Amino acid sequence: MGTSHTSIRRGTAPPRLGDFNESVVLDAIRRHARGLSRAELAHSTGLSAQTVSNICRRLIDQGLARESGKQFTGTGGKPRTLLRVVPGARYALGVHLDPAVLTYVLLDLPGTVVVQHSEPTPLGTDAERVTEGMAASIRTLVDGSGVDTGRILGLGIAAPGPLDPDHGSVVDPPELPGWGSVPLRARLAAETGFPTLLDKDVIAAAVAERWMGAAADTRNFLFFYLGTGSGMGLVVDDTVLRGASGNAGEVGGLGAACSTRALVEEAIQMGALGYEFTPTGPQDARLGLAELARRARAGEQPASAVVRRWAIRIGRGVCAAATLFDADTIVFGGPLWPQMAEPFLAVIEPMVASSPFVKAVHPTTVTSTRVGEHVAAVGAACLVLDHTLSARPGSLLPR
Repeated sequence: MGTSHTSIRRGTAPPRLGDFNESVVLDAIRRHARGLSRAELAHSTGLSAQTVSNICRRLIDQGLARESGKQFTGTGGKPRTLLRVVPGARYALGVHLDPAVLTYVLLDLPGTVVVQHSEPTPLGTDAERVTEGMAASIRTLVDGSGVDTGRILGLGIAAPGPLDPDHGSVVDPPELPGWGSVPLRARLAAETGFPTLLDKDVIAAAVAERWMGAAADTRNFLFFYLGTGSGMGLVVDDTVLRGASGNAGEVGGLGAACSTRALVEEAIQMGALGYEFTPTGPQDARLGLAELARRARAGEQPASAVVRRWAIRIGRGVCAAATLFDADTIVFGGPLWPQMAEPFLAVIEPMVASSPFVKAVHPTTVTSTRVGEHVAAVGAACLVLDHTLSARPGSLLPR
């Protein structure tokens, strides 16, 4: 998958695991949990049987793949040997900086979460101290996993925008006071020693969904992220759209109206919540949202009305974006999505189905994330896996 503009610390980018053809073959094996035979690999990749055989030998020698199981063709011929990736051959770290919660994950080569940890984001603490704490938590996570650090490809960071990709900085994001132009990528790279990438949380989440989630079988989809803030990640023709400054995905007035704080404040104004739920910070806002969701599920009319209004706003936005970018799949996810999934989908699915534009040529699937509530942290690690494993046409150009 194309990942141009991903913020990578110069000189310390995670190493590529092979050339273009090796990446194509390894990615094909990774996508099939049951394994693929060499004949199937040649058919699916378009490479010659001899090229596939040579690449498979190299992948096995490197410990990235192994022969595992047999496939009987049903013609009475010799069974074919299946190849699978070796899960523990390589790993990737991911961290999600959310104004309310810090989440850390370690993924193996197929993208399975090996270990995960979450902790509240410190409030009223300067960014440098928070960064030091993040580095310490990463070291603790790695030490507790028992994984050989030499097998860890790198660290991916998912953070709220806006970002400065050239300098790897977080630039004064909402709900994170004191985080103006913080060189997060360089600090964590220096303090952990891992090659480090930085991307927006919504983009990282979209990468996770493409890598191992609900959008694994499509090349064109929209991911709507619901966390402390909200945003859209777009993948067109298997390429993540990042924009000129790496900050694509902000949804303007829709995003402002769809922050957790804004929703809770609106619920208070509409009488769906009492003033005791007035948020003083992102963690308070999450508690208020949880109570609003509980009341909506219980059928309380004021709460249901607020949630429905919010769902309609989002539905209009995703219908417009899906039409504009010709997406065939719309995926919803993020830390707060599990609380809102049922009432939101009840509103948004019919909106997409009845849109005069979205289904004009092809059906459009509306679904929830398969990655889980930690999709941004998982996506941060997937940035590393994608960077090191995915086939890149640019690698075919002469240097």
